[in-house]
Amino acid sequence: MPSIQKERKQNVTVSLSRDTLQKARVLAARRSTSISGLLAGQIETLIGEDEAYERARRHALAALEKGFHMGGGPLPSRDKLHER
Repeated sequence: MPSIQKERKQNVTVSLSRDTLQKARVLAARRSTSISGLLAGQIETLIGEDEAYERARRHALAALEKGFHMGGGPLPSRDKLHER
């Protein structure tokens, strides 16, 4: 059976006011997680949203580069337009 390698994690220090820290403890407890888990989940969500935005942005720019068919046919020549 292949072993599953755990993703290496690194500690980060975050400074919060006492009031914010207390509210974060309560929120984490309500969600059955730790403050670390709460923050990690939120950061992962932000990264996912940012990556999705960048993919959509690249797709939109590629569509603009390609252009859009707006209907209609070929334009008449200048001479044809100015015939009397």
